[in-house]
Amino acid sequence: MSADRRPGWWYPYIFVAVFGLVVAVNATMVWLAGTTFSGLSTERAYDKGIAYNRALEAARRQEALGWTVTTTTEPVPDGSGTRIVQTYRDRDGLPVVGLRVRVRLSRPAAQGYDRDVVLAAAAPGDHAATVALPLPGLWDLQAVAEGDGVSYQSFRRFVAP
Repeated sequence: MSADRRPGWWYPYIFVAVFGLVVAVNATMVWLAGTTFSGLSTERAYDKGIAYNRALEAARRQEALGWTVTTTTEPVPDGSGTRIVQTYRDRDGLPVVGLRVRVRLSRPAAQGYDRDVVLAAAAPGDHAATVALPLPGLWDLQAVAEGDGVSYQSFRRFVAP
């Protein structure tokens, strides 16, 4: 004689299968978490944090100077390059003299074309140079002006023809 199974005999198997699926998914997530990310997001984080605090302090000192810096970039009419002029004025609108101005020109989307340029004093408070850029397009200009215990940094993005 054959024994008939009772209705719902398979319910415990479904219960075990669902818990087995949950355990398998959790095990996969634990394995992925342990093998894909080391937990280290920044190398030398403490040193970079200290440098960031110094940068914030330098920005506060720069703002306290009250200087106005104007940067103009325009193509030279004969097509030989780009003329860069930076004008430095103090909070009273008077020219700031005695500065040494260095400029770093870089392309934001391509490496290998960076240029370092020293701007010469053209007039009181004005510093200028003509630069032959190797490629037309978008350039970043990072300027650092130093003199008599002060330092001033500025940034400008421009398009060279």
